[in-house]
Amino acid sequence: MLDVLTAAVERMREQGAEFCDARHQDSNDLIIRVSDAEVRALTDARLAGIGLRARVRGSWGYATSVSTDRKDVLEAATRAVRAARAGTASGRPFPEQRARTGEHRAALKVHPSTVAVEEKLAMVKDLDSYQKVSDKVVNTNAVYMEEVRKVSLANSFGSALSWEDVRLRLVATTVAADAGRREMYFGFMDGTGGMEVLRKKDLQEMGSSIAKEAVVMLGAVKPPSGPVTCITDPVVTGLLAHEVMGHASEADEVVKRRSFLSDKVGKVVANEQITMVDDGTVEGAFGSLPFDDEGTPTSRTVIIEDGVYKGYMHSLETAAELDAAPTGNARAQDFGRRMWVRMTNTFFEAGDWTLEEMIEGVKFGVITDRMINGMEDPVGGGFEAKALRGFLIENGEITRPVRSLTLTGRALDILRTTDAVGDRVQLDAGMCGKGTEDYVPVSSGGPYSRSTIVVGGD
Repeated sequence: MLDVLTAAVERMREQGAEFCDARHQDSNDLIIRVSDAEVRALTDARLAGIGLRARVRGSWGYATSVSTDRKDVLEAATRAVRAARAGTASGRPFPEQRARTGEHRAALKVHPSTVAVEEKLAMVKDLDSYQKVSDKVVNTNAVYMEEVRKVSLANSFGSALSWEDVRLRLVATTVAADAGRREMYFGFMDGTGGMEVLRKKDLQEMGSSIAKEAVVMLGAVKPPSGPVTCITDPVVTGLLAHEVMGHASEADEVVKRRSFLSDKVGKVVANEQITMVDDGTVEGAFGSLPFDDEGTPTSRTVIIEDGVYKGYMHSLETAAELDAAPTGNARAQDFGRRMWVRMTNTFFEAGDWTLEEMIEGVKFGVITDRMINGMEDPVGGGFEAKALRGFLIENGEITRPVRSLTLTGRALDILRTTDAVGDRVQLDAGMCGKGTEDYVPVSSGGPYSRSTIVVGGD
């Protein structure tokens, strides 16, 4: 495959491309859904093809080919250059980058392709059945998700390399009901790696504990309202890192002046306890990968350090525009989609506080647990998150569970009022969208964090 991709790059250079690349992607996705002991979906899908990009005087041209025949790929290369020549955009030329070569295999013990689908189905059925812990459990759900993505890439820097990403996720969701009231709780495990990622978990313990928490939620009370002391759990902490601070730190938003952080480099934006990074090299994390889709190695990019804003995540293009180094954050959903600056694993780093110490210092407040959704506002810097549930903190002790609550405020105000950062980081996997419907796997997270946040709920 690499010889065909290299030939396509040579064709584009001969026709005047100042930069060009050719990327072949072969993705296999397996999804198994079981609900109330019934198999609701078993989908095994494959998507493969080649994406070609050519840049002429700063203008991009794109072409794709689902055929790997040399003639077809070279014709697509010519179309990419022709499209670039027809463009009117301008931009700085890319500084020369190191050529990267070789085959990079995924670090795993048991490749999911070697495990029969019957074993995976049995795992999902078991996780669903283990949620039947009470007559109040009215709906059980379990989902298995597997992605194996193989990429080969050649570019005009001289790179010719290939790599593989393998991601797995298992999710359980329980609905409980009593006296006309319904509540839901969920849990998950995930990561990059082989079947060992999921086999390390006791499925019975996972399923039953999630179901028990759904039953507990039937006794939850209405959350408080107004500005209160709030300890956000790692999932909600990560939502703040990802949705507001993360998206606003993607340099293509900065170049377009669509980020509230455009002029913040070197300025204090948070309490000195706060450091935030995007790190695509975290071993086993869902958003980790060896290279971005331009062939740049992923890296640890410091966004906030000790409260001071340090900089942005970059692609080759934004790095050239802002006179910076590419950080390995150019990603595309598939070979037929455009490249965006995208996050990998985005999180606040650990501080010095134990959770017990944080709770002891609260006279009245809430601690969150899990999230339902959040708002992306890279332009204005607003933060809105809907937490699945929480618990009241009264006189330094956790007391009653509270129903779903909404957290709102301005991201920088929340970070400046943060007075305690927990000593353990947890990452939460997900799919991040950008543009119309371009999704890539990521994770976000951080430690428990104590701030003043406006809370509301029904």
